[in-house]
Amino acid sequence: MGIINRGTIPVICVSAKTDQGVTRMMDIIKGSCPAPDEMPGVETLSGKTLHCKTSEVPTAYIFKTSVEQHIGELSIMKVYGGEITEAMDMVNNKTNVKERLTSLLCIAGKNREKVEKAIAGDIVATIKLKGTQSSHTLVKSGDEMIVPTQYPEPKFRTAVRAKNNSEDEKLGAILNELRKTDLTFLSEQSKELKQVIISGQGEQHLNIVKWIIEKQNKVEIEYYAPKIPYRETITKSAEAMYRHKKQSGGAGQFGEVHMMIEPYYEGMPNQTKYPIRGTDSYDLPWGGKLIFNNCIVGGAIDARFLPAILKGINERIEEGPLTGSYARDIVINIYDGKMHPVDSNELAFKLAGRQAFREAFKNAGPKILEPIYDVEVFVPSDRMGDVMTDLQGRRGVVMGMESEGEFQKIRAKIPLAEMNKYSTTLSSITSGRASYGMKFAEYQQVPMDVQNEIIKKYEEENKDDE
Repeated sequence: MGIINRGTIPVICVSAKTDQGVTRMMDIIKGSCPAPDEMPGVETLSGKTLHCKTSEVPTAYIFKTSVEQHIGELSIMKVYGGEITEAMDMVNNKTNVKERLTSLLCIAGKNREKVEKAIAGDIVATIKLKGTQSSHTLVKSGDEMIVPTQYPEPKFRTAVRAKNNSEDEKLGAILNELRKTDLTFLSEQSKELKQVIISGQGEQHLNIVKWIIEKQNKVEIEYYAPKIPYRETITKSAEAMYRHKKQSGGAGQFGEVHMMIEPYYEGMPNQTKYPIRGTDSYDLPWGGKLIFNNCIVGGAIDARFLPAILKGINERIEEGPLTGSYARDIVINIYDGKMHPVDSNELAFKLAGRQAFREAFKNAGPKILEPIYDVEVFVPSDRMGDVMTDLQGRRGVVMGMESEGEFQKIRAKIPLAEMNKYSTTLSSITSGRASYGMKFAEYQQVPMDVQNEIIKKYEEENKDDE
C-alpha cells in the first residue's frame, strides 16, 4: 500500500478551532490508513526492530506530555508491544526508574475514559509517573529503548518577562510546564544575560505560547529583544598596578598588585619576560582559557594572598570591562606588589587584583567577540536572489550553494545578532516556501564600527549604575 511505504502521503485540511474537516480526517484514517500491526517496526537504540504485536514484550513509548488542571501531568503513550494493564510495574530504561501505571485513560477530546488494559497499537494515557518524560520508553522487562523522536532545533528566540514583577516566579513555573509539554520549545533563565530567554520554531509558535500564558494561565507578559552572549578578549600585552589602601581607625586595608596580561592562543609557549614560579591553567565555563602565572620574586607578596588576587580577577572576568560580557583567553602574570605588616589581608588583595586587571585590560587592545552560527537555507530557485541579498545585509558570509531539485541550499556563516526574527523575514521574502536551520559555530571578533556601537549601547543602558 502506498501509505505504508510512504509512496503516498495524504494531506488533509482541517481546522480544530472551527471543527471543520476533522470528521473527514478521522474517516480517512480509519478507512485508508494501515493498522498498527501492518506498519513497519520501529528501531531501538540497540539496532533491533520492534514490531507492533501483542506477542512482543510489553513496551510503551511516551510521545507527549500535557498538564491538566484537575489531573496533573498526563503522559500519553503508544503501546508498541504486548499488553499493559492498570497497576502494572514497568521500568524506564533511560533513567532506571521503576514506574507504576496507576491508571490507564483513553482520550477522546476532553473526555477521559478509564480502561483496564491496552494492547499493541493502542494509544492511552497515564498519570503520576515519577521520572518519565516525552521520548522515554517503558518496558516490562529487558533493556530496549525506542529511538527517541528527533525534534527540530529552535529557530526563533526572544526575551520574556512578566508585566507584573510579582508574577516572575509564577511565569517560571509555567515555562517549565511548557517545556515538558512541547519539546520544540526551550526556556532558560540566563545568568549571563540576566534575562529569561525562550526559543521556538518561529514567531507564530511563540505567539501561541504567549496566548497560552496569558489566556490559560492569566499572567500578562511581554516579549523584548534578547541580549547577545558576547565575549571579550585582548590583542596585545599590557601592564598595570593598583594599590588598595583604606584607613578608618584600627586595622586598615592595604594591598598593591603589579600585573602584566597577554593574549592566550592554543599551543603558545608559557613564557614571559618575568620568571615564572608557578602556573595554574583554567578552562573557563563559557569557553576559552585563563592562565595565572606567579612571577613574584623576593617575597613582595606572600603566596597566601595569590588566591585572593585570582578571586578578584575572576570576578572581573565574569563582567568584562567593555560590555559586562564574559572575558576569555588571557594570560595573567603577577610579577610584583607590596604588603603591609598589619593592614594587608585577603580582601585588600582581592580588590587590588580586580582593579589592576581592569586597568590592564583596557590598555591591551580589547576586542569584543560575537557568536557566529552555521546557517543552512533551503530556498526555491526563483527566490534565490532576494534571499542572498538579505543574507549579505545581515553580515552573512556565504560558504557554498548546492542544488536540490527545485530548491537551492545556501550555506552561510552569520552573526547571531543579525538573526533576530529571521524566520519571519524569510517567510515574507519567499511566501512561506523556504526553511532554514542554524547551529553555533564559533566566536569571531566583531568589526570595529560594530564594536563601537555595542559599547555605546552598553554604556547608555548602564549609565545610571555608574
